[in-house]
Amino acid sequence: MKTIEDLGDLAGQRVLVRSDLNVPIKDEVIGDDGRIRASLPTLIKLAKAGAKVIVTAHLGRPKGEPNPAYTLAPVAKRLGELLQPEGITVHFATDVTGESAQEAVQELDEGEVLLLENVRYDPREESKDEAQRGELADELAALADVFVSDGFGVVHRKQASVYDVARKLPHAAGGLVLAEVEVLKKLTEDPARPYVVVLGGAKVSDKLAVIDNLLAKADKLLIGGAMVFTFLKAQGHEVGKSLLEEDQLDIVRGYLKDAGDKIVLPTDIVVAPEFKGDSPATVVAADAIPADQLGLDIGPDSGKAFAAEVAGAKTVFWNGPMGVFEMAAFAGGTKAVAQALTEVDGLSVVGGGDSAAAVRQLGFADDAFGHISTGGGASLEYLEGKELPGLAVLEEG
Repeated sequence: MKTIEDLGDLAGQRVLVRSDLNVPIKDEVIGDDGRIRASLPTLIKLAKAGAKVIVTAHLGRPKGEPNPAYTLAPVAKRLGELLQPEGITVHFATDVTGESAQEAVQELDEGEVLLLENVRYDPREESKDEAQRGELADELAALADVFVSDGFGVVHRKQASVYDVARKLPHAAGGLVLAEVEVLKKLTEDPARPYVVVLGGAKVSDKLAVIDNLLAKADKLLIGGAMVFTFLKAQGHEVGKSLLEEDQLDIVRGYLKDAGDKIVLPTDIVVAPEFKGDSPATVVAADAIPADQLGLDIGPDSGKAFAAEVAGAKTVFWNGPMGVFEMAAFAGGTKAVAQALTEVDGLSVVGGGDSAAAVRQLGFADDAFGHISTGGGASLEYLEGKELPGLAVLEEG
């Protein structure tokens, strides 16, 4: 993949950057600005080179039409606050490629940044019709001279602003994409050992392909989160009212049979009668969950055991919280794993999405870990061994 340096002198050039600024927003307040911060180095580099920087990005799922709940206006404001110390001004266009965008591009000065409105307001962005995506890509390309792909969280999507526009302009990978790919290569090609993978989250079905691929590569696979109850049920244990994927039981039994002692399950579980933060929590053995309770976190003994496996590893990849970390009573397992990751003598990778949100909510600094990914889904698909369209197109001439 070409880098920004390969694009030559960018002074005065209009550079279209696909960033991933898909952050949680409620009542116009950004809950976690991690992805915005992760986008800054590339934007600063381009602006300092004298480029006119035009950023396209998405927020949520507005279903192909303007929706005030998904406007990028609060993101533009935050981006402006973060870039102000660098002396970089941020402007905002109220449409994707229309009159507002075109006028704003014409008025943009060298070293300034323009954020376009949510690209998913345009139904062509996510269209399965290549011609429709191509139309939007043409309109985006008309705003710029070169394209920089720096939204790793979307490179697994064949979308107009990710894939098609790269085929219409001279292009390069931004620093964030290059850093993500470098880390993921270390996880897949020749990881330092012991190599421990920690998987959590709600559903086994979301992680099937990555389990398939990583079982052959990892030394240990630690399973937590709600997905663990499908594993416990597959072993014949009662799981009470816990989340369960009945249709995955046979597949999970196969994993347990073939993996030997590679798969490590919790030995105790924190349960409660209801999915509420103030519901009375108790700790029970993993094979003795009461029928009227549901599991909401791995237990303290399991947290210690998982932490020991993680802290003793040379390479760790973690995707998915161990419990309902948003509720203090059920955050212990996630906190234990996160703390252990900060003590790894080697490469520790927090795999984006809920895991990244969890470590920040629990008070850990980003630099406490080797790498915090900005692309949960994209990271998992890379680890599954899939070709990611947004990366493949960057490798074309």
